[in-house]
Amino acid sequence: MLKEQTNLYTSIILISLIFFIIVIGIIVLVITYYRKKRTHLEEKKLLNQKFESELLKTQIEVQEQTMQLIASNLHDNIGQLLSLTNLTLGSVNVREEEKAEKKIDTSIELVNKSISELRALAKLLHGEQLLELGIAAAIEQEVSWLSKAEIYQVQFENEMKGTSLLSPQKDLVILRLFQEIVNNIVKHALATKIEIKLHQQEDWIFLSVDENGIGFDYDEARKKNNGLGLYSIEKRVKMIGGSFDLQSSINKGTKIIIQIPYP
Repeated sequence: MLKEQTNLYTSIILISLIFFIIVIGIIVLVITYYRKKRTHLEEKKLLNQKFESELLKTQIEVQEQTMQLIASNLHDNIGQLLSLTNLTLGSVNVREEEKAEKKIDTSIELVNKSISELRALAKLLHGEQLLELGIAAAIEQEVSWLSKAEIYQVQFENEMKGTSLLSPQKDLVILRLFQEIVNNIVKHALATKIEIKLHQQEDWIFLSVDENGIGFDYDEARKKNNGLGLYSIEKRVKMIGGSFDLQSSINKGTKIIIQIPYP
């Protein structure tokens, strides 16, 4: 009888001990789970803050780029048109009716062209409205200004024209990436021809910019911290889950392909 009681007490103690261990294990698991969850939420919050900070930086850079473009066009294009109009009108001699009429007609054409250019600039001033039409429309506007410089042979294949898909935050980042690539070409490439392609395949958007400039060794440039701003582009692309591919050869030009999840 005593032995049976001893065995019973031993069993109760063992069961209690096992139960206690299980309870402790569950508590540890719960604590570990909530710690991991909290860490994950903190990391997610940090990533969101980083993205919002980068987005704000991008917005400011797009605005600065737009204002520089407006200032340049006001000075070099519209200013020249208005100066020419002023000279033409100033040379009008009312006694020479036929010549005067031709000069007045020319002046009217110049004024109309100036008005057209001002309207185009007004669209740039409303950059957010331009992006409301989608990234295709925004890049098309940028390509239009690039073509007006008459320095490059510009070819733009826009396969996203008319698409109804929009992603305002990503559109803004993509626009700024395109501006940075074009600025890099203008400043360093010594190119004469630029080919731009924009298309969407399933849940991805592809942007490629191919130019026939002097080219360079990207890996070597990165080692020397002289990536011509391209490292910043690569970093931004990866920040929004995309991929960046650069192909360049000395005296054979450079091609950049950006692939971004969209929308």
